[in-house]
Amino acid sequence: MATYDNGTNGAPTLSRKNKVSYFYHPDVGNYHYGPGHPMKPHRVRMTHNLIVNYGLYQKLEVNRPIPATVKEMTKFHSDDYIDFLSRATPENNNIVKDQHKFNVGEDCPVFDGLFEYSALCAGGSLSAAMKINKKECDIAINWGGGLHHAKRNEASGFCYVNDIVLAILELLRVHDRVVYIDIDVHHGDGVEEAFYLSDRVMTVSFHKYGEFFPGTGGFDDVGVGKGRNYSINFPLKDGMDDESYRNVFRPIMQGVMDFYRPSAIVLQCGADSLAGDRLGSFNLSMKGHAQALEFMKKFNIPILMLGGGGYTIRNVARTWTYETALAIGETLPDDIPFNDYYQYFGPDFKLDVPSSNMENLNSQDYLDKMLARVLENLRNLPHAPSVQMQDVPRDLFAEEEAMAIDEDLDHNKDVRISDVSREKRIRRDDEYSDSDDEIGGGRRISG
Repeated sequence: MATYDNGTNGAPTLSRKNKVSYFYHPDVGNYHYGPGHPMKPHRVRMTHNLIVNYGLYQKLEVNRPIPATVKEMTKFHSDDYIDFLSRATPENNNIVKDQHKFNVGEDCPVFDGLFEYSALCAGGSLSAAMKINKKECDIAINWGGGLHHAKRNEASGFCYVNDIVLAILELLRVHDRVVYIDIDVHHGDGVEEAFYLSDRVMTVSFHKYGEFFPGTGGFDDVGVGKGRNYSINFPLKDGMDDESYRNVFRPIMQGVMDFYRPSAIVLQCGADSLAGDRLGSFNLSMKGHAQALEFMKKFNIPILMLGGGGYTIRNVARTWTYETALAIGETLPDDIPFNDYYQYFGPDFKLDVPSSNMENLNSQDYLDKMLARVLENLRNLPHAPSVQMQDVPRDLFAEEEAMAIDEDLDHNKDVRISDVSREKRIRRDDEYSDSDDEIGGGRRISG
């Protein structure tokens, strides 16, 4: 049973060592949205390289995720949409007539390996959720995930497959209630929309609102029907700083945990809410951003940590590395170690993203009024909505896995790998050197 703190003990004990499963595929950094596009999957490779060269991999269970299958992706997305994505290549002129229908174009371009990239991102989040369901870790991380804008039948905001929704659906097989927290500067619209009618998932989003993509996430967007008041939106203005963010985040999340009592947390750690982001307009420092994880750790229930936005990639790598260490319970030196992308972190070469002197347009009066309204809505909720008792279903594809044991897996492309085979994909501690060369897909050094 989850243990809840009443908040009187302050921040979680950073020295507590959690068992952390980390999911990374060396191919994820190979994909490119196109010249000038702000979304750069390469940032995940930079993050991984920094994690390796700080030595954090020695304290993680490092896993290579399995790409999500068509069957898994269509647990949420429509068959037609996933079929379109599977055929979407720059050379295939037959898809042009459907691009508008599925919102694929300028923001969400067709690029080489689009479907494979989407499957890798989704597979990492699904595999991480399965680890949590099997109680094999306290925290699971997939920095390649967190693509929160994708809708059931269309791409949106650089996102094609909504790995978060797929991961939450997996968690709901075992967990009665899941809370989804989004600290990206953009509203987590795709995830909110997916669970807008449900009381089994509470979505909480802290984001810029007003003439800003995606244009949703007003305070009054609270859910419909059974899901009414299970969507929480805190619309913010430019310049949100560490102190203001902490002063609204902590009481809201304490209230959510007290009233809703989820047994799993999904935390989307979009890094475009950092100061100086290419597309964002908040003013959070690296540590101000990380306080969300720091606070949620104290509730002692499983956390799935995902990536998301973040377009000043050197700061994305810094922050996600810092938050990986925080997940484990480790403190990192300020000096960034030499790594394959060392020049990106100049001129100071420090593990820090400072706030700037940007004006905070969120007045204390505005924040206090919004906070009071959110907490009032929470108090009006029934405590911990009941879920009818039911047997926990088997893994989504248990039957196919059993059938595949004695067959050639090459003839079973759409079957998720068996547990025995999956365990073979766990990285040994001696597989990385302290200067892991990810350009070539990852060098393995035996000890």
